[in-house]
Amino acid sequence: MKKKSMSRRNFIVKNAMLAGTAIITPSLMAIEPSLKKIRIGIVGGRFGSSFHWHEHPNCIVEAVSDLVPERRNRLKEVYKCSKSYPSLEEMVKDKNIDAIAVFTEGPNHVKHTIECMKHGKHVISAVPACWGSVAEAELLLETVKKYGLTYMMAETSYYQQHTISARKMYEKGEFGNLYYCESEYQHDGLENLYIVDGERTWRYGMAPMHYPTHCTAHLVSVTGERLTEVVCNGWGDDSPYLKDNVYNNPFWNESAHFKTSKGNAFKVNVWWKGAHLGLERASWNGTNMSFYCDNRRSGAALVKKTKELGKDDAGFVQSKPKLENYDQPEWWKTDMLPEPLRHDSGHHGSHTFITHEFIDALLNERKPTVDIYEALAYTVPGIIAHESALKGGTLLKIPQFG
Repeated sequence: MKKKSMSRRNFIVKNAMLAGTAIITPSLMAIEPSLKKIRIGIVGGRFGSSFHWHEHPNCIVEAVSDLVPERRNRLKEVYKCSKSYPSLEEMVKDKNIDAIAVFTEGPNHVKHTIECMKHGKHVISAVPACWGSVAEAELLLETVKKYGLTYMMAETSYYQQHTISARKMYEKGEFGNLYYCESEYQHDGLENLYIVDGERTWRYGMAPMHYPTHCTAHLVSVTGERLTEVVCNGWGDDSPYLKDNVYNNPFWNESAHFKTSKGNAFKVNVWWKGAHLGLERASWNGTNMSFYCDNRRSGAALVKKTKELGKDDAGFVQSKPKLENYDQPEWWKTDMLPEPLRHDSGHHGSHTFITHEFIDALLNERKPTVDIYEALAYTVPGIIAHESALKGGTLLKIPQFG
């Protein structure tokens, strides 16, 4: 799958011509997708072990890597792979590897993507695409452009079952004018990951809005809108985690109100402390219909506008909404996935979809759904939202990347 390698099609044509074959029929020239294989390397033995590369019919796990031997062995066990490297820097030298799945620490994603692409490897990276600065976003974009290789961000919210449903509803025009969306990422207790074996981890004191993509994908991946302006407010307490961290972050929770490129409103809450339900949820509100995904208090529901009039408890006339329970399809059971991947997986069934999307994009030499531009459209708004919170809720413009 490297850029300069001869395709199997060209190989067949060239050798047939050398053999004096007069006519090559389309059937002989056709390439069955099942015959093509992507050889992938995986780095990062925690989150990286939760995907399904070894189950994809067109993927071979060529090698795995982690700095920690126990996590490296975990990758070898999960992916049934005997080849391993003690570091990413060693693995990228393997000429048999076409692509690398980067599931390392958030602040290292850009650094490691650059290292992979320097060695001719396509990259799928865990979220966020870049860490904490617009300069990092610009560097990542420059890198992908420079090497001309495929980049994908492994955003789970794109392929959550309710997001897939919302996207299908939007494509069919069922919402009417979708004028408002809100999303929440509630994850109390993250501080348990701040210190491991007595040492601070990269998560120690990190800003909530530097990890925005599980929310921003709920709108951007459905409508294609871009987030153009933001006002954000943060809340913190006297925790030592917020008094002394490398990010100078004083907030546990951040709440942002975005304006979109269509002039619509989008509310995002990233909360890491409090009496939360612990969830990733969204709602999409339109002029004809609204969709509320399961929020652990009630199941998924549709609210449809009707022509029937009624009165509210104060006697004012209003249209009577029609409330319907929504039986959430399990999209992972459908032909949206190859047969071996049709099973439930992490983050609301998204991991098998992410696995297939990256491999299929490489096989067909097309852009993946969450390419570099989509990834930055999810990530950068959070960086600017945090700046707004640090400035007491100042309205800030969000830079755009195509």
